[in-house]
Amino acid sequence: MRKSVLFIIALIAVATTASAQKFALIDMEYILKNIPAYEQSTEQLNQVSKKWQSEVEALGKQAQELYKKYQSETAKLSEAQRTKREEEIVAKEKETAELKRLYFGPEGELLKQRESLMKPIQDEIYNAVKVISEAQGYAVVVDRASAASIIFASPRIDISNEVLSKLGYSN
Repeated sequence: MRKSVLFIIALIAVATTASAQKFALIDMEYILKNIPAYEQSTEQLNQVSKKWQSEVEALGKQAQELYKKYQSETAKLSEAQRTKREEEIVAKEKETAELKRLYFGPEGELLKQRESLMKPIQDEIYNAVKVISEAQGYAVVVDRASAASIIFASPRIDISNEVLSKLGYSN
């Protein structure tokens, strides 16, 4: 959803050189806060994230306990026993890192769940914006929540409430 500053400036420059183009703004954060399914999805993601984080922390704690036990007993262990314990500790640390990557990595389960829960909501919003834009003749609709280069925009061109209305949510 992030647009580069240059891209937005280029869009505005092209639109202003063409005949009188119409612009509109939406505030995606405002829209999402007013959609109950988004709030429910966010809560669901928070719950699963906490559960998974607890699992990762529990494994990490097991690795720490293995290490502490190893440290306290290292003087009594033979070389072979020390090597075996060190391998157990490393294996537990790797298991922890792998679980963390599986849940929270760039292609992890949390990202997959977020996409599966949020994509339908985002698609619905996009379709509503598209219908409104085509009906009202807007050439460009910019998300004021993600367009950092907008210093001022008239509230008259903000169609966020219209989008919510189109989605069946009144404010």
